[in-house]
Amino acid sequence: MNAIQTRALRRVFTAGRDKRGKSGSRTALDGVDLSIPPGEVHGLLGPNGAGKTTLCKILSTVLVPTSGSASVMGHDVVTGLAAVRPLVGCVFGGDRGLYGRLSGRKNLAYWAALYGVPRRLIDGRTTTLLDRFGLAGRADERVETYSRGMKQRLHLARGLVHNPPVLLLDEPTTGMDPVSAMDFRRLIGELRNEGRTVLVTTHDMAEAEAVCDRVTLVNDGRILHSASPQELSALVSRYGRVEARNVPDTLTQRVRILPGVTRVATDTDGVTRIELASADAAPPVLRLLIERGVTDLATCRPGLEEVYLHLIADRGMEVGR
Repeated sequence: MNAIQTRALRRVFTAGRDKRGKSGSRTALDGVDLSIPPGEVHGLLGPNGAGKTTLCKILSTVLVPTSGSASVMGHDVVTGLAAVRPLVGCVFGGDRGLYGRLSGRKNLAYWAALYGVPRRLIDGRTTTLLDRFGLAGRADERVETYSRGMKQRLHLARGLVHNPPVLLLDEPTTGMDPVSAMDFRRLIGELRNEGRTVLVTTHDMAEAEAVCDRVTLVNDGRILHSASPQELSALVSRYGRVEARNVPDTLTQRVRILPGVTRVATDTDGVTRIELASADAAPPVLRLLIERGVTDLATCRPGLEEVYLHLIADRGMEVGR
Protein backbone atom coordinates (compact mmCIF):
# COMPACT_ATOMS: atom_id res chain seq x y z
CA MET A 1 0.00 0.00 0.00
CA ASN A 2 1.34 3.39 -0.99
CA ALA A 3 1.19 6.21 1.54
CA ILE A 4 -0.06 8.54 -1.23
CA GLN A 5 -1.69 7.38 -4.45
CA THR A 6 -3.39 9.33 -7.21
CA ARG A 7 -4.83 8.00 -10.45
CA ALA A 8 -5.90 10.17 -13.40
CA LEU A 9 -6.43 12.97 -10.88
CA ARG A 10 -8.04 16.04 -12.36
CA ARG A 11 -9.18 19.34 -10.86
CA VAL A 12 -10.89 22.08 -12.85
CA PHE A 13 -11.75 25.47 -11.40
CA THR A 14 -14.75 27.21 -12.93
CA ALA A 15 -14.60 30.99 -13.22
CA GLY A 16 -17.46 33.47 -13.45
CA ARG A 17 -19.16 34.40 -16.69
CA ASP A 18 -17.60 36.95 -19.03
CA LYS A 19 -19.39 39.86 -20.74
CA ARG A 20 -20.75 37.50 -23.39
CA GLY A 21 -22.24 35.20 -20.77
CA LYS A 22 -19.72 32.41 -21.26
CA SER A 23 -18.24 30.71 -18.22
CA GLY A 24 -14.49 30.13 -18.08
CA SER A 25 -12.50 27.38 -16.46
CA ARG A 26 -8.92 26.55 -15.55
CA THR A 27 -7.46 23.06 -15.30
CA ALA A 28 -5.12 22.96 -12.29
CA LEU A 29 -4.45 19.20 -12.40
CA ASP A 30 -4.69 17.20 -15.59
CA GLY A 31 -4.50 13.41 -15.24
CA VAL A 32 -1.94 13.16 -12.44
CA ASP A 33 -0.72 9.64 -11.59
CA LEU A 34 1.51 9.66 -8.52
CA SER A 35 2.64 6.87 -6.17
CA ILE A 36 4.60 7.58 -2.98
CA PRO A 37 5.54 4.63 -0.75
CA PRO A 38 5.59 4.89 3.06
CA GLY A 39 8.67 6.58 4.51
CA GLU A 40 9.68 8.40 1.32
CA VAL A 41 10.53 12.09 1.08
CA HIS A 42 9.08 13.08 -2.25
CA GLY A 43 9.60 16.43 -3.94
CA LEU A 44 7.00 18.04 -6.17
CA LEU A 45 8.99 20.52 -8.22
CA GLY A 46 7.51 23.18 -10.46
CA PRO A 47 6.90 26.89 -11.02
CA ASN A 48 4.04 28.87 -9.52
CA GLY A 49 0.77 27.78 -11.09
CA ALA A 50 1.97 24.25 -11.84
CA GLY A 51 -0.70 22.64 -9.62
CA LYS A 52 1.41 21.78 -6.56
CA THR A 53 -0.78 23.48 -3.95
CA THR A 54 -3.96 22.14 -5.55
CA LEU A 55 -2.64 18.59 -5.17
CA CYS A 56 -1.79 19.19 -1.50
CA LYS A 57 -5.26 20.59 -0.85
CA ILE A 58 -6.89 17.53 -2.41
CA LEU A 59 -4.72 15.14 -0.37
CA SER A 60 -5.61 17.06 2.81
CA THR A 61 -9.36 16.93 1.94
CA VAL A 62 -9.63 20.72 1.55
CA LEU A 63 -10.58 20.32 -2.13
CA VAL A 64 -12.54 17.59 -3.93
CA PRO A 65 -11.20 16.22 -7.24
CA THR A 66 -13.16 16.92 -10.40
CA SER A 67 -12.39 13.37 -11.55
CA GLY A 68 -9.93 10.58 -10.86
CA SER A 69 -8.99 9.41 -7.37
CA ALA A 70 -6.58 10.13 -4.53
CA SER A 71 -5.88 8.16 -1.38
CA VAL A 72 -3.77 8.49 1.76
CA MET A 73 -2.65 5.29 3.53
CA GLY A 74 -5.30 3.41 1.55
CA HIS A 75 -8.18 5.75 2.43
CA ASP A 76 -9.94 7.63 -0.37
CA VAL A 77 -9.84 11.40 0.24
CA VAL A 78 -13.52 11.75 -0.71
CA THR A 79 -15.27 8.65 0.63
CA GLY A 80 -12.87 8.18 3.56
CA LEU A 81 -12.52 11.82 4.56
CA ALA A 82 -12.85 11.18 8.32
CA ALA A 83 -10.11 8.54 8.19
CA VAL A 84 -7.72 10.68 6.11
CA ARG A 85 -7.68 13.86 8.18
CA PRO A 86 -5.93 12.44 11.29
CA LEU A 87 -3.29 10.86 9.04
CA VAL A 88 -2.15 14.09 7.37
CA GLY A 89 -0.24 17.10 8.67
CA CYS A 90 -0.40 20.17 6.42
CA VAL A 91 1.92 23.14 6.21
CA PHE A 92 0.69 25.76 3.73
CA GLY A 93 2.61 28.73 5.13
CA GLY A 94 1.75 32.41 5.29
CA ASP A 95 -0.55 33.65 8.06
CA ARG A 96 -3.33 31.18 7.34
CA GLY A 97 -3.91 28.76 10.20
CA LEU A 98 -2.14 30.91 12.79
CA TYR A 99 -3.88 33.20 15.27
CA GLY A 100 -1.86 36.36 15.76
CA ARG A 101 -3.31 37.36 19.12
CA LEU A 102 -2.52 33.97 20.65
CA SER A 103 0.94 32.87 21.73
CA GLY A 104 2.83 30.21 19.85
CA ARG A 105 2.14 27.78 22.68
CA LYS A 106 -1.61 28.46 22.63
CA ASN A 107 -1.71 28.12 18.86
CA LEU A 108 -0.24 24.64 19.09
CA ALA A 109 -2.49 23.69 22.01
CA TYR A 110 -5.53 24.81 20.03
CA TRP A 111 -4.61 22.73 16.98
CA ALA A 112 -3.73 19.73 19.15
CA ALA A 113 -7.19 19.85 20.72
CA LEU A 114 -8.78 20.28 17.28
CA TYR A 115 -7.02 17.14 16.06
CA GLY A 116 -8.18 15.20 19.11
CA VAL A 117 -4.85 14.89 20.92
CA PRO A 118 -5.59 13.67 24.48
CA ARG A 119 -5.53 16.55 26.97
CA ARG A 120 -2.88 14.87 29.12
CA LEU A 121 -0.45 14.88 26.16
CA ILE A 122 -0.98 18.42 24.85
CA ASP A 123 1.34 20.35 27.20
CA GLY A 124 4.24 17.98 26.76
CA ARG A 125 3.86 17.73 23.00
CA THR A 126 3.62 21.50 22.44
CA THR A 127 6.67 22.12 24.65
CA THR A 128 8.67 19.50 22.75
CA LEU A 129 7.74 20.95 19.36
CA LEU A 130 8.45 24.54 20.38
CA ASP A 131 11.89 23.48 21.53
CA ARG A 132 12.49 21.39 18.42
CA PHE A 133 11.78 24.37 16.16
CA GLY A 134 13.74 26.93 18.18
CA LEU A 135 10.69 28.78 19.45
CA ALA A 136 10.91 27.97 23.16
CA GLY A 137 12.24 31.43 24.04
CA ARG A 138 9.25 33.15 22.39
CA ALA A 139 6.65 30.47 23.10
CA ASP A 140 4.43 32.68 25.29
CA GLU A 141 4.54 35.78 23.09
CA ARG A 142 1.85 36.68 20.58
CA VAL A 143 2.38 35.23 17.13
CA GLU A 144 1.72 38.66 15.58
CA THR A 145 5.14 39.68 16.98
CA TYR A 146 6.93 36.78 15.22
CA SER A 147 9.06 37.24 12.14
CA ARG A 148 8.01 35.55 8.91
CA GLY A 149 10.59 32.83 9.42
CA MET A 150 9.38 32.16 12.97
CA LYS A 151 5.81 31.87 11.73
CA GLN A 152 6.94 29.35 9.15
CA ARG A 153 8.64 27.27 11.86
CA LEU A 154 5.45 27.43 13.92
CA HIS A 155 3.56 26.15 10.88
CA LEU A 156 5.92 23.17 10.76
CA ALA A 157 5.31 22.50 14.44
CA ARG A 158 1.55 22.74 13.88
CA GLY A 159 1.78 20.16 11.10
CA LEU A 160 3.32 17.66 13.53
CA VAL A 161 1.21 18.39 16.62
CA HIS A 162 -1.05 15.35 16.13
CA ASN A 163 1.87 13.08 15.15
CA PRO A 164 0.67 12.24 11.61
CA PRO A 165 2.38 9.57 9.45
CA VAL A 166 2.04 11.75 6.32
CA LEU A 167 3.23 15.36 6.11
CA LEU A 168 2.43 17.78 3.28
CA LEU A 169 4.82 20.73 3.12
CA ASP A 170 3.85 23.41 0.59
CA GLU A 171 6.84 25.73 -0.03
CA PRO A 172 8.04 25.19 3.57
CA THR A 173 11.18 27.35 3.43
CA THR A 174 9.46 30.47 2.08
CA GLY A 175 10.52 33.38 4.28
CA MET A 176 13.23 31.43 6.08
CA ASP A 177 16.75 32.77 6.46
CA PRO A 178 19.61 30.51 5.26
CA VAL A 179 20.27 29.12 8.76
CA SER A 180 16.60 28.23 9.27
CA ALA A 181 16.48 26.65 5.81
CA MET A 182 19.48 24.49 6.71
CA ASP A 183 17.75 23.48 9.95
CA PHE A 184 14.70 22.54 7.87
CA ARG A 185 16.79 20.17 5.78
CA ARG A 186 18.03 18.54 8.98
CA LEU A 187 14.42 18.21 10.14
CA ILE A 188 13.48 16.41 6.92
CA GLY A 189 16.20 13.87 7.65
CA GLU A 190 14.76 13.36 11.13
CA LEU A 191 11.25 12.88 9.74
CA ARG A 192 12.58 10.29 7.29
CA ASN A 193 14.30 8.45 10.15
CA GLU A 194 11.00 8.45 12.06
CA GLY A 195 9.37 6.63 9.14
CA ARG A 196 7.09 9.47 8.07
CA THR A 197 6.08 10.07 4.48
CA VAL A 198 6.79 13.65 3.38
CA LEU A 199 5.56 15.41 0.25
CA VAL A 200 7.47 18.67 -0.26
CA THR A 201 6.40 21.16 -2.91
CA THR A 202 8.99 23.66 -4.02
CA HIS A 203 10.34 25.65 -6.96
CA ASP A 204 13.85 25.51 -5.45
CA MET A 205 15.90 23.00 -7.43
CA ALA A 206 18.72 22.80 -4.88
CA GLU A 207 16.30 22.17 -2.03
CA ALA A 208 14.64 19.30 -3.91
CA GLU A 209 17.99 17.70 -4.70
CA ALA A 210 19.18 18.07 -1.09
CA VAL A 211 16.26 16.54 0.82
CA CYS A 212 14.26 14.25 -1.45
CA ASP A 213 14.42 10.51 -2.16
CA ARG A 214 12.50 11.08 -5.37
CA VAL A 215 11.45 14.16 -7.32
CA THR A 216 8.49 14.68 -9.63
CA LEU A 217 8.73 17.56 -12.10
CA VAL A 218 5.36 19.16 -12.86
CA ASN A 219 4.11 21.93 -15.08
CA ASP A 220 0.67 23.14 -16.09
CA GLY A 221 -0.98 20.44 -13.98
CA ARG A 222 0.83 17.57 -15.66
CA ILE A 223 3.73 15.36 -14.64
CA LEU A 224 6.85 15.74 -16.78
CA HIS A 225 9.17 13.25 -15.11
CA SER A 226 9.66 11.33 -11.84
CA ALA A 227 13.05 10.08 -10.72
CA SER A 228 15.52 9.87 -7.86
CA PRO A 229 18.10 12.66 -7.55
CA GLN A 230 20.68 10.19 -8.86
CA GLU A 231 18.58 9.46 -11.94
CA LEU A 232 18.08 13.17 -12.44
CA SER A 233 21.84 13.60 -12.33
CA ALA A 234 22.08 11.08 -15.16
CA LEU A 235 19.44 13.04 -17.03
CA VAL A 236 21.43 16.22 -16.45
CA SER A 237 24.49 14.62 -18.03
CA ARG A 238 22.62 14.25 -21.32
CA TYR A 239 22.71 18.00 -21.73
CA GLY A 240 25.65 20.37 -21.85
CA ARG A 241 26.64 23.95 -21.21
CA VAL A 242 29.54 26.18 -22.23
CA GLU A 243 30.40 29.31 -20.29
CA ALA A 244 32.64 32.02 -21.76
CA ARG A 245 33.68 35.58 -21.00
CA ASN A 246 34.02 38.58 -23.29
CA VAL A 247 32.13 37.12 -26.24
CA PRO A 248 31.37 39.84 -28.84
CA ASP A 249 27.73 40.27 -29.84
CA THR A 250 28.50 39.38 -33.45
CA LEU A 251 30.04 36.08 -32.32
CA THR A 252 27.12 35.39 -30.01
CA GLN A 253 24.79 35.55 -33.01
CA ARG A 254 26.91 32.99 -34.86
CA VAL A 255 26.89 30.67 -31.86
CA ARG A 256 23.08 30.80 -31.65
CA ILE A 257 22.64 29.13 -35.04
CA LEU A 258 25.03 26.23 -34.42
CA PRO A 259 23.40 22.76 -34.30
CA GLY A 260 22.43 21.71 -30.78
CA VAL A 261 22.47 25.20 -29.26
CA THR A 262 19.16 25.79 -27.45
CA ARG A 263 19.79 29.08 -25.65
CA VAL A 264 22.45 31.78 -25.36
CA ALA A 265 22.37 34.42 -22.64
CA THR A 266 24.91 36.90 -21.27
CA ASP A 267 24.63 38.06 -17.65
CA THR A 268 25.62 41.38 -16.13
CA ASP A 269 29.08 40.03 -15.24
CA GLY A 270 29.87 39.44 -18.89
CA VAL A 271 29.55 35.64 -18.71
CA THR A 272 27.84 34.11 -21.74
CA ARG A 273 26.06 30.80 -20.98
CA ILE A 274 25.43 28.56 -23.96
CA GLU A 275 22.94 25.78 -23.27
CA LEU A 276 23.15 22.68 -25.42
CA ALA A 277 20.65 19.96 -26.31
CA SER A 278 23.38 17.36 -25.80
CA ALA A 279 26.97 17.15 -24.59
CA ASP A 280 28.01 16.24 -28.15
CA ALA A 281 27.09 19.73 -29.30
CA ALA A 282 29.92 21.30 -27.26
CA PRO A 283 32.98 20.71 -29.56
CA PRO A 284 31.75 22.87 -32.50
CA VAL A 285 30.86 25.66 -30.07
CA LEU A 286 34.27 25.53 -28.40
CA ARG A 287 36.05 25.42 -31.75
CA LEU A 288 34.24 28.52 -33.04
CA LEU A 289 34.91 30.48 -29.84
CA ILE A 290 38.62 29.59 -29.75
CA GLU A 291 39.06 30.39 -33.45
CA ARG A 292 37.62 33.86 -32.79
CA GLY A 293 40.01 34.51 -29.91
CA VAL A 294 37.81 33.65 -26.89
CA THR A 295 40.03 31.77 -24.44
CA ASP A 296 38.30 32.32 -21.09
CA LEU A 297 35.80 29.48 -21.35
CA ALA A 298 34.78 26.17 -19.80
CA THR A 299 32.33 23.32 -20.21
CA CYS A 300 30.10 22.26 -17.33
CA ARG A 301 27.00 20.29 -16.55
CA PRO A 302 23.73 22.23 -16.49
CA GLY A 303 21.75 22.48 -13.28
CA LEU A 304 18.45 20.75 -12.66
CA GLU A 305 16.63 23.98 -13.48
CA GLU A 306 17.96 23.95 -17.03
CA VAL A 307 17.01 20.29 -17.46
CA TYR A 308 13.53 21.16 -16.21
CA LEU A 309 13.26 23.86 -18.87
CA HIS A 310 14.50 21.39 -21.51
CA LEU A 311 11.77 18.92 -20.52
CA ILE A 312 9.11 21.62 -20.74
CA ALA A 313 10.39 22.71 -24.14
CA ASP A 314 10.37 19.09 -25.36
CA ARG A 315 6.64 18.94 -24.57
CA GLY A 316 5.82 22.35 -25.99
CA MET A 317 4.78 23.75 -22.61
CA GLU A 318 5.22 27.17 -21.12
CA VAL A 319 6.58 27.75 -17.62
CA GLY A 320 3.95 29.05 -15.25
CA ARG A 321 1.22 29.20 -17.90
